[in-house]
Amino acid sequence: MRRSSISSLAHVMCFFAFTFEGISYPCAVVRWFDKADNGPDEDTGMWIVKPSYDNGDSPLIGIIHVDSIYQAAHLIPLYGTHAIPQDLKHYDSYDAFCTFYVNKFADHHAFEIAS
Repeated sequence: MRRSSISSLAHVMCFFAFTFEGISYPCAVVRWFDKADNGPDEDTGMWIVKPSYDNGDSPLIGIIHVDSIYQAAHLIPLYGTHAIPQDLKHYDSYDAFCTFYVNKFADHHAFEIAS
């Protein structure tokens, strides 16, 4: 039986490119996520991730080359027991929730990677 794993996961905040010595480098600014546990959730079979922070409690932000992006991921917030504000906008979800499921059922590629 194959053990599933997620090596690294990041939220792309923006894409940009720069040119150095005549070579264009397409990049992305990303916010990194950590696995919340050593294995997938027992009930759902999905990995749970949470935003990464540095030692000063600042979000862990990085710049990566776009060629290092392997697959898009669909994150589902862990809603908890509190009511969700009716005025919450979808673009505020990463700030409004602390942990997320990595949806391995989004498509067959995601299923192969996260299973």
